[in-house]
Amino acid sequence: MGAIMSYISIGINIVTGLVFTPWMIHSIGKENYGLFTLALSVISLFVFDFGLSSAVTRFLSIYLADGKKDKVEQCLGLVLRMYLVIDIFLFLVLCSVYFFIPYIYKELTLEEIEKFKVIYIMAASFSIFSLPFIPVNGVLTANEKFVQNKVCDIIHKILVVLTMTIVLLYDGGLYTLVMVNIWSGMIAYLAKLWCIYRFTDTKVDLRYLNRLEIKEILHFSGWITIVSICKRLIFTIAPTILGVFCGSASIAIFGIANAIEGYVFYFADALSGLFLPRVSRVYIKEYGNVLPLMIKVGRMQFYIVSAIVFGFITLGQDFLNLWLGEQFADSYICIILLILPCVFQLPQEVGSHAIVVQNKVKEQAKVFIVMGVLNIVLGIILTSFFDVLGMCLSIFISSFVRTIGLDIIMYRSLKIDVFKFFKYTFVKQTVPLILPMIISIYINTFFECSGWLLFAAESLLYCILFSVCSFVVMNEDEKRITSNFLSKVKI
Repeated sequence: MGAIMSYISIGINIVTGLVFTPWMIHSIGKENYGLFTLALSVISLFVFDFGLSSAVTRFLSIYLADGKKDKVEQCLGLVLRMYLVIDIFLFLVLCSVYFFIPYIYKELTLEEIEKFKVIYIMAASFSIFSLPFIPVNGVLTANEKFVQNKVCDIIHKILVVLTMTIVLLYDGGLYTLVMVNIWSGMIAYLAKLWCIYRFTDTKVDLRYLNRLEIKEILHFSGWITIVSICKRLIFTIAPTILGVFCGSASIAIFGIANAIEGYVFYFADALSGLFLPRVSRVYIKEYGNVLPLMIKVGRMQFYIVSAIVFGFITLGQDFLNLWLGEQFADSYICIILLILPCVFQLPQEVGSHAIVVQNKVKEQAKVFIVMGVLNIVLGIILTSFFDVLGMCLSIFISSFVRTIGLDIIMYRSLKIDVFKFFKYTFVKQTVPLILPMIISIYINTFFECSGWLLFAAESLLYCILFSVCSFVVMNEDEKRITSNFLSKVKI
């Protein structure tokens, strides 16, 4: 049931994004949408939980399994106080950034600076308010209240959709859109608190203090924090770099590219998380052979990811023109640069899980450090020359460096034969799966896509060609899995 809720949540995200993004841009303007994207990215850049949410899930799961309810209360008391300290630090940092906004974002006009300051204050205030509530996700997960947690997330998304619909129908402005997102977030956190009160017997002991336990929690969350920070040096920092060297229009273009990349990632990555328990079982023995599972899952992932990525290369330009208009035509190349690394990274997610299961997170963190630093350096250099395209090129290069680094860890530390994996996952399938893209692009040159009906016909042609080519290169096991899936959904 929890998995179904996850898919519903992903579906709502994608559908609402595709519907509301052009509506929002039309209502508030391209520049204001860029400011909206910039404000959210700046807040996201500073607001993270230092791995404490993962620590809450881990330690509470252990204590609950052992029946140590007193340790649960004590652990939550320690973590809550640690969050309050982080919250004070965050408040000081966000206040400092506010006073330097005109000096950091020199490419914004004076009017845009004033608007950005207002939405920055609004978003920053919500971030400071919401940070201490982050452990609620860990508490619900540790108590195996997955359905309640996902239901709250779905309610949050539906609430955002309803309130934004009302705001856009009544010509609400930029500030109102920010406020409805803030209030919806607050309601979601309060709903999760109610779920903890209603469905668990969780309490908090604020009087408990144990320095050794604090040290243990911080040690566990340390490397997770490094990975979290480095991830923010990719997509989250990009709007800030664009704000320094370009302007709100470039940020808006990147915002669209980033949104599409997110849809591709979440849709294609939904399969990989289902195999984490199986990876753990393979490694019950120290030298468990995870390669067969990695190839099996990787091939299926490659079918899914390549269908989406090659499909966007084929149809993306027409889709953007129909969806947002020609003012966002530059987003096409940017999106391709952001989603191409997914073709090689997502089919290797079983190997990434193996890195975590085998406790090679320190090596993983080093790879992410290199990726993050490289992206900042390349981003600054390339953006100053090529605008938003340079920023996307920097992310493209950094993402491939990350993938290569993780492959080295798998090969050297986990003894996974990555060359065999690439041979059976990519080499034998790539050309047949690229063929539908080439044929579709050639056929589409004879027609000018002037409406959604013709676009639907082009999409149907691509889907038929890709399905045929995929079925031809599938092995018997993959054909059986596909047939079983189609029979279940009655296709």
